[in-house]
Amino acid sequence: MSRFVSMPILGALWLALASFAPGATGQVRGLPDFTELVDRVGPAVVNIRTTQTAQGNAGRGGVPRGPGVDEDNPFCDIFPWMCPPRGDRQPRQPRPGPDRGEEVPSGVGSGFILTADGFIMTNAHVVRNADVIYVRLPDKREFRGRLVGADQRTDVAIVKVEASGLPTVAVGDSNRLRVGEWVMAIGSPFALENTVTAGIVSAKGRDTGEYVPFIQTDVAINPGNSGGPLINMRGEVVGINSMIYSRSGGFQGISFAIPMDEAMRVGDQLRASGRVQRGFLGVQPGAVTKDVAESLGLKSPEGAVIERVLPNTAAERAGLREGDVILRFDGKPVEKHTDLPRIVGNTKPGQKVAVQVWRNGAAREFSLQLGESEPDRVAQRPNRAPAQGQAAPAQANALGLVVIDLPEAKKRELKVEGGVQVEAVDGPAARAGLRNGDVILKLQNIDVTSAKQLNELVSKLDGKRAVAVLVRRGESAQYVPIRPEVK
Repeated sequence: MSRFVSMPILGALWLALASFAPGATGQVRGLPDFTELVDRVGPAVVNIRTTQTAQGNAGRGGVPRGPGVDEDNPFCDIFPWMCPPRGDRQPRQPRPGPDRGEEVPSGVGSGFILTADGFIMTNAHVVRNADVIYVRLPDKREFRGRLVGADQRTDVAIVKVEASGLPTVAVGDSNRLRVGEWVMAIGSPFALENTVTAGIVSAKGRDTGEYVPFIQTDVAINPGNSGGPLINMRGEVVGINSMIYSRSGGFQGISFAIPMDEAMRVGDQLRASGRVQRGFLGVQPGAVTKDVAESLGLKSPEGAVIERVLPNTAAERAGLREGDVILRFDGKPVEKHTDLPRIVGNTKPGQKVAVQVWRNGAAREFSLQLGESEPDRVAQRPNRAPAQGQAAPAQANALGLVVIDLPEAKKRELKVEGGVQVEAVDGPAARAGLRNGDVILKLQNIDVTSAKQLNELVSKLDGKRAVAVLVRRGESAQYVPIRPEVK
């Protein structure tokens, strides 16, 4: 009797064990075993921590961001022994700030090594405004990283460390991902390095960003996982874990990753030039609803309706109008309005392209030469040492600004007589919130007339007190206090 019963059990056990092994296509039947994947990919996943240089004095009030765990952090509910008992917690009192020049922790995240000579991919928001970047490998080696470039619009950044023979990841094809496929993440949630989580692909092409059709998963992602790899069952990186949907700030079952094909397209440009070039059409696209499609004679609600044509752009010069529906761009179908910025942005500036639009009940073809989008606000930091053989970028002044004379067309547009335009921002100005494209009109009570004049004024500042800078952004202007860095 026992022999009769044992045969089906052994057969079922054999089938179950066989179903765990990944197939040739990377598909998995049953519950997968991630141990081999962790052994293969884990050595190339790094922890990234960033610091900023304190600008205040030791006697300044306030609570600096420092090491350790804030007693009010929900992390204390997970690891209570790392925090004071709740009954012993006293009302928060101001503590002296860090000394001027002291390194203050500003962030933590993850990344992964692309090349054996030290090129690392992560999220742009992980290294934003960092003065120093530290990269720590699972084997406990730590390097000081250099920001090669960062792209805010796709949230991709490249960091370089000086090393050789480093372990690397294999890059996969995110287009081959299927909804329901098993995936794994490795990162440093809450600074807990080399943490492995797993789940499935929940959806593809989520339009939560202007240029990125995100991969949605249910892999557990928390603060510190940002910039880490999303890995398929072939051990290939198919995405960068970037953000979560959450009402509490913690993981709630919905995570988003940047597809690796888009990340590599951006990363290659960052490695080559420190910035990303994107085509610019000059329209504001809107959704084509079912009712609009029917009223216009379209067979289905597809394309992008032009809600606004910007002046002096490729769209205006080609004769595109408000109300046109763009159906195809450079031979690529525009299925929904959020496709258009990505398709245009991925097209080389200056290229001649054909655009098919729906106008007055019929399809029409237009030809235009594509413009270039404004430079991204997060570009290569201007005060980093250039690579050998490359020209050094313009040096930031003591406020952390690289500025140019305001073009005459911009003066007419803003209806101002002087001012300079911010081309790059770093250090004190970045911490004060200034951005690329801002216009500086005054320094204290002095009207700014040129980049040369502003830099001369800044060079005479002594750094003992903050200066008020009148900054124009959009339709409004306000004074921003900035303390210069005087060496």
